[in-house]
This record gives sequence, C-alpha cells and structure tokens, in this order.
Amino acid sequence: MKARPPSYWHAACDELAAADPVMAALIARYPDCVLGDRGDPFQTLARAIVGQQISVKAADSIWARFAAQAGTVSPARIAAFDPGQLAACGLSRRKAEYLVDLAGHFADGRIVPEHWTQMDDEAVIAELVDVRGIGRWTAEMFLIFNLRRPDVWPVDDIGLQKAVARHYLAGERPTLAALREQGKRFMPWRTVATWYLWRSLDPVVVQY
Repeated sequence: MKARPPSYWHAACDELAAADPVMAALIARYPDCVLGDRGDPFQTLARAIVGQQISVKAADSIWARFAAQAGTVSPARIAAFDPGQLAACGLSRRKAEYLVDLAGHFADGRIVPEHWTQMDDEAVIAELVDVRGIGRWTAEMFLIFNLRRPDVWPVDDIGLQKAVARHYLAGERPTLAALREQGKRFMPWRTVATWYLWRSLDPVVVQY
C-alpha cells in the first residue's frame, strides 16, 4: 500500500519548488516520493539501535532473532530481560544494554510518546539522547521518519552533506556551519528538502 504523505507535504513541495530551481527539478524528477510512517515509536528506536554500524541484512537477521526471543517487542517485556539474554540473539553486549535502557525509559514514564505532540523538536531530541545508544543523528532520523516533523535539517548526515555539495557548492563538501546556513533557505520545510536531496543520491526510497 502506498504511503500517505504528511498533511504539509504538497504545500511544502509547492513552496520549495517556487523558491529554489534545484528543488523544483528534484521534486519534478521524483513525483512519487513521499515520507511514510514508520509506526510504533519503541520498535522504531529499538530497530535503530540494533542496526547501528551493521548491514541492513545483518540487522534484519538479528532483529528477527531478537523479536523471537522477546515474544513481544514492548517496553515492559524488554525491560524485564537481562542484557546477557538479549546478547544471545547476536547483539553485542553494549547494544543489549542500550535496548534494556530504552525499554526502561518507556516503561517508567521518562519517555511518553503521547507528550511529543506538545513538544518542539529540540525537546524531543533532548529526551531521546538521554537514552544510552541514541545520539542526535538517530533522534533526528526519528523526528523525520516516525514523527514526520516538517523542519528537520540533519547536518551530521553524510548523504545530506554530499547532496548539498553536489547541487549547491560545485562538489565541495560544506562545513557544518555552512550547511546550517544553507538550510535556512528551505525553512520551514527542511525535512522535505532533505528528503529530495537524499533522493538525488539514491532514488530508492528507504525507510529509516
């Protein structure tokens, strides 16, 4: 089933295309690209931890064993495990500890997804990076792919750096300061601009 775009998507595309010729060309080139909804917040973050620094294929295999071991991938269930039990699924000991810490944040109310609708992006990021194993980049990917926030500009993302270099800076990789400045031209729709810049490097839509 084709993903439904966020409510702001088409208006954002129209405004970006009108303001920026590169964006206009990219939006026209990939008319079927939309930002899907990744679903359950806990499972999305758990998958992110499992997939760190390994291939997609390896991550899928380990996730399948992890889910089988857990029975139900829920905060209460995972928080009850000893990290050593989870490590037996093929996880590193550190990742197993991260998953138990993540589950604890959900289970004891330090993270309450229902509160996010009332929180700005930076407040959500601060809450997420308090979890062991989640850094700013992972939190920003969560804002884009799960919460589908409209104005995220992940300057640490290598793909975004490469795409901006290609389309705006004659191939020269931007400094983080220059990339932040570049992003201002796309406000308040930096998520959408990021999405199309990613597509210019890899037209296959990948869900984080």
